[in-house]
Amino acid sequence: MRARVLTVVLIILVVIGGGYYAFRQLIPSPDEKADAPVYSTYTVKRGDIAVGVDVSGPLNPSYGGSIQVPGGYGSMDSTGITSYLVDEVLVKPGDFVKQGQTLVRLDAPNLSVLIDNAREQLEMEEKSLASLMGVPIEQIGQVNPDQGIIVKAPIAGRVTDLQAKEGVEVKQGEIIARIVNDSRFQVIAKLSPGEYQQLAEDDVGFLNFSNYFSDFIQAEIVDINPNPVPESSFDLNSDQAPNSQKESYEFVYWVTLEGENPGLVRPGMPVSIGFLSKELAKEKPLEPTKIRWARYTSQVDKYVNEERVLSQAESVVTEVFVHKMEAVKEGQPLLSMAGQDVQEIIREKLENIRTQRVELQQLYSKEGLMEIKAPIDGIVADLNRQQGATVQPGEWLGSIYQASDMLMWVQVDDIDILQVKQGALVEVTVDAVPGKVFEGTVEQVATMGKDHNGISRFEVMIKVVGGPELKPGMQAKAYVKAGDAQNVILIPLEAVFQEDGQNKVEILQPDGIAKVVTVELGLMNDRMAEVKSGLTEGQEVITGSTADLLPSQKIQTDKLIPDSQGNEGENEAGGASEQ
Repeated sequence: MRARVLTVVLIILVVIGGGYYAFRQLIPSPDEKADAPVYSTYTVKRGDIAVGVDVSGPLNPSYGGSIQVPGGYGSMDSTGITSYLVDEVLVKPGDFVKQGQTLVRLDAPNLSVLIDNAREQLEMEEKSLASLMGVPIEQIGQVNPDQGIIVKAPIAGRVTDLQAKEGVEVKQGEIIARIVNDSRFQVIAKLSPGEYQQLAEDDVGFLNFSNYFSDFIQAEIVDINPNPVPESSFDLNSDQAPNSQKESYEFVYWVTLEGENPGLVRPGMPVSIGFLSKELAKEKPLEPTKIRWARYTSQVDKYVNEERVLSQAESVVTEVFVHKMEAVKEGQPLLSMAGQDVQEIIREKLENIRTQRVELQQLYSKEGLMEIKAPIDGIVADLNRQQGATVQPGEWLGSIYQASDMLMWVQVDDIDILQVKQGALVEVTVDAVPGKVFEGTVEQVATMGKDHNGISRFEVMIKVVGGPELKPGMQAKAYVKAGDAQNVILIPLEAVFQEDGQNKVEILQPDGIAKVVTVELGLMNDRMAEVKSGLTEGQEVITGSTADLLPSQKIQTDKLIPDSQGNEGENEAGGASEQ
């Protein structure tokens, strides 16, 4: 029972003692209440201030060039080249290259074939138009489709079978006329097997047109067909024996001869054909009895040089310039033709020629594009093809970047973005290049922020004046300068407070009384603020006081806020006490 009473008494004493201690701590004594507050102050002075925003991000090349196969992107370019082979790679990533330097050599195995084909097609089109218009190839560029077609003689000779008449429509491919050069004619001799055996290639032929004139005409053997041809007896004429009334067949050999026309020979004339050795043919006078006359006679087949004149388009003959059997020169106009179809054909041919010339020129230019050259001065970033690889026209092989100018894309929050202005100077440092500061400028500031984990951030592009030691992908830190001022009045931020929407500070007067004054602030960083008006150098601004403490809090030292090194302006002041 006694022990229980002692325990209760002890608990009561502890409660009373603790309550008294707490009362003494929370309620100051009358003496303490009479003491004036203790102030921490800062002596207003002049100094320099700089304001900016710290950001970080990777470096990117500001300008680069692509290493690209010539031609448009796709399976083939306009010239028909479907692929190239990488013949030689002359650089590697990291190499510095100059503009125009050869990086890769290519090979196009089918380029020469394409050039030959394109050249042949162009020549065919040019010849076709020149033939249609009756002009030399060199003059097809002067062709006017509205003038129609002037049909000209393809060779020198006489006009035969002239079918065209003025005002009459002719169809495409229709024969308009024939031009024959009757200076040489052709005869086909039909020899029996025995006569064929006696024939030599250098024998001279003799032609006898006994029904028309008595002189022999020498002829040249131009072709001997070694293959016998079966001929009906009704088709074989002979001066040596009458023709049989019963049809039979025998083999004959065809020998083609050509002779000079004295002016009387015409196609269809009957002729006897004989042969004489080259040596005997030179004898003067000629002995006719030595000529080996063929059994079968023949007839003049045609003139050697004969051309048909065809209509190249469906059109109307507007004028005929010649008559039948008139002698004409090569290129002499025969007639003119016009019509809508003619104009369209001429325009189409002119367009085809223009297109094919462009394609041929592109192919020729490819011969000079078998080397991929550097588009700019810079450093090879990557190159993705090796020797022997197949690449397509327009394919991207790699890139070149310039280290002289780099870019940083950084994000700034909505509080600091107001301090970032386009054109602001920037100091950039790179961990990989310690001790060196690179210059930069703000090139672009986003006008709209984007939400990132609940925080609005704005994209900012910074252009960095780099150097050869900088490479894309390096992490960099940037200090965006928002402004600076020299030799201005500065105070700590903790001395400033706002009241009624105005910035104010408390100054400690010489009599120890605190006074509130309104100040106009300028630049502010995370520690100091520029004062444009309201304070003078040497005044003491209050940065803290014991009046801001709870009644139970006591100042254990002589300073309310410890001074930092070099901060000689901060000191402590008491209400009426001497400092």
